[in-house]
Amino acid sequence: MDATGLADRPFDRLSGGERQRVLIARALAQQPSLLVLDEPTNHLDVRHQLQVLGTLRKLPTTVLVALHDLNLAAYYCDRLYVLRDGRVTASGAPAEVLTSRLLEEVYGVASEVTVHPRTGAPQVTFLPAESRDPDQ
Repeated sequence: MDATGLADRPFDRLSGGERQRVLIARALAQQPSLLVLDEPTNHLDVRHQLQVLGTLRKLPTTVLVALHDLNLAAYYCDRLYVLRDGRVTASGAPAEVLTSRLLEEVYGVASEVTVHPRTGAPQVTFLPAESRDPDQ
């Protein structure tokens, strides 16, 4: 978690991102068989977001993670569960779940979902309201 250099600093003197990395490191040190994380990339810069999710992906542990960044979820997660009003609206592999129609229904926003040419993962681009297709 890139937190070794933080060991001598008081927790209350750490930035939000540093605290987040320390808390995740603390959870990982327990070597759990199941890890449940709510927004583990919150307060993290892009480098640490990728590092944390990459580390979690490699663990021999079941990881259940809540993420609002759909592109990170599409790349790092095997299965997605989309919730609306506390109920599962869709579930499955990222390529099955992330569709423009679903994102419109659940979030009320227009989007384009393409396949990233290098990663092969779905990539969501949200569109401003004025660019919506009038035929949809």
